[in-house]
Amino acid sequence: MARYTEAVCRMCRREGQKLFLKGDRCYTDKCALSRREYAPGQHGQGRTKAKEYGIQLREKQKTRRYYGVLESQFAKYFDMAEQMKGVTGVNLLQILESRLDNVVYRLGLAMSRPEARQLVRHAHFTVNGKKVNIPSYLVKQGDVIALVEKSRSSEKFKYINEANATRPIPKWLDMNRDTCEGKVVALPAREDIDLPIEEHLIVELYSK
Repeated sequence: MARYTEAVCRMCRREGQKLFLKGDRCYTDKCALSRREYAPGQHGQGRTKAKEYGIQLREKQKTRRYYGVLESQFAKYFDMAEQMKGVTGVNLLQILESRLDNVVYRLGLAMSRPEARQLVRHAHFTVNGKKVNIPSYLVKQGDVIALVEKSRSSEKFKYINEANATRPIPKWLDMNRDTCEGKVVALPAREDIDLPIEEHLIVELYSK
């Protein structure tokens, strides 16, 4: 499977926003964007103001990078969103939020989405009692996501649980930290998604 193998901090610098791809580091003065608030590359400091297409493209790229989704997969999600009832842009964000790796991160069982994706691939979680190691698995209302029994005593998950003890859980999810088990109470509404995304720009881009 294709995947991005360069320094992820370059993504934040390219988008001009923190994408929180490195967990705790993003909140410290070690954050690359805090030290170099310009795009990477030889001409990063001399970039001109983006035009309409460029603004729409950057919004799409930023959203892809927030969720760690490849181009082809993102296009597939957009097609799914178009076929659903309701507003296409909101449907798209709802699909992205429903990915298992994102739900694991939202439940506070990982420090970042990239870490959540890795932990899911290593089969540390179950959905409705069955092991699932596919980060792109889309959860549904009523699904129960739990940390497998043998992982609950590991030092890594003890640290994650303690570090995220005060992290707020979205209202569309319910979390029991004692059992390391979460439930999808409902699918997320637009106001439940706190990322600075202007989804209408993505819809306009794909509508060209």
